[in-house]
Amino acid sequence: MLKTKPHINFDNSYSRLPGQFYTRQNPVPVSAPSLIRVNHALAEKLGIDPIWLESEEGIATVTGNKVPVGGDPIATVYAGHQFGGWSPQLGDGRAILLGEILDKENQRYDFQLKGSGPTPYSRGGDGRASLGPILREYIVSEAMAAFHIPTTRILAAAATGDHVYRQNILPGAILVRIAKSHIRIGTFEFFSSRNDQESLRILTDHVIQRHYPEAAKHENPVLAMLDAVIENQAHLISSWQQIGFIHGVMNTDNVLLSGETIDYGPCAFMDEYHPETVFSSIDRNGRYAYENQPAIGRWNLIQLAQVLIPLLDKDPEKATELAQESIIKYISLLTKSYQNGMTLKLGICNAMTDDIKLIKDLLDIMAEDKMDYTLTFRYLSDLAGDDTGKGVGNLVTLSEKFSSWLDRWRKRLVLDAQTSIQRQARMYAKNPVFIPRNHLIEEIIQAAVEDGDFHPFHQLVDILNHPFEYKSALKKYALAPRPEQVVHETFCGT
Repeated sequence: MLKTKPHINFDNSYSRLPGQFYTRQNPVPVSAPSLIRVNHALAEKLGIDPIWLESEEGIATVTGNKVPVGGDPIATVYAGHQFGGWSPQLGDGRAILLGEILDKENQRYDFQLKGSGPTPYSRGGDGRASLGPILREYIVSEAMAAFHIPTTRILAAAATGDHVYRQNILPGAILVRIAKSHIRIGTFEFFSSRNDQESLRILTDHVIQRHYPEAAKHENPVLAMLDAVIENQAHLISSWQQIGFIHGVMNTDNVLLSGETIDYGPCAFMDEYHPETVFSSIDRNGRYAYENQPAIGRWNLIQLAQVLIPLLDKDPEKATELAQESIIKYISLLTKSYQNGMTLKLGICNAMTDDIKLIKDLLDIMAEDKMDYTLTFRYLSDLAGDDTGKGVGNLVTLSEKFSSWLDRWRKRLVLDAQTSIQRQARMYAKNPVFIPRNHLIEEIIQAAVEDGDFHPFHQLVDILNHPFEYKSALKKYALAPRPEQVVHETFCGT
């Protein structure tokens, strides 16, 4: 009898670790699975046939009704600091790591089902997900990928045919999340809090081998890994700040060692610029406000550095010194990354000292005049070229202060060695015109949940696949919300 080739190329390294890292657990089947969307481009990158994913067998796989050949389903355990408070055991409460896959370049990715039923780590929850948060995560994570910001991604989303019970009865859904791994700072904290040094060493070796193989060649591999994680987080959070993204729940269990963005529950992109902006309904004190994200990133990395101290050096004093020296690098890395990125957003390639004040003054004007963050930078991109008639100028409200700042900016551009054509092309590639605006997301969720209409969802995803390409026919998706459309709070999907 001929053996058929598996549809997914699994190679499961995490489930080969000792049993204290996870619980073996099959996803709980759903009653009436129906596909919402398959990410064809991502499927092809991963070496998975998107047509197969849309087949009956593929749908059964992405909804947890069938474990494919090579899959080894597990729920992983971790802990974490949540809003600064310690939670000694968390874990995959509504997710199953079906396995790890190797793409066409032999790169390793987790294949995780989210909304796949209760696990031993569910803490009394039902382990399911409702349709709205699933659609939100699909939209935002794929937009982040289009912005070239490191992120977990969505391979497929499906309705389950079952209901979930929150404040209301809601339709259930499930998605397949792809990540370089789901190993978190909270994974390290879990074993450290139990003084399980052997597991901590195993986990560290696994992360080095999987994510930072160059660190293995270093005189102190653990220190090299820590430095690499710090650098990745600095660049990641800098990229959030540049795009106007507010994560909303920067707990240590939501910080991946791979340097990817994860957890798109109470996240949001700013409309009007203000550094104190908060969207998360549970962030009552503004801990995770936009302006606080860089400092919170440092706080989270300190938690990682502390648990690694026993592995950094046999001498605790020396190990602590090494950890402190690594943490000190974070702010300078983030600041440099942010300033470089913001000067590029202004069309400046050769930075000068005074550019920092030019950036700050612009942001101060934007905050005072309640200017839209995305449209302001896109409008500057329009102004950088010779033909400004096809841009977003009619979508932006300008003030006298902003006009005065424009004169300074234009004088600065004269000192930069670029043609206007080069400058505008680079600015258009840096400043998107379309972002996943909150009011648009709420509209598509309402259409899907109340009317079963997924056309607005598909249309928004398609537009956000090309966020830098403006077409006037799509003006609706670039516009800032009217006052009655403004969304003030976003919510966790649990």
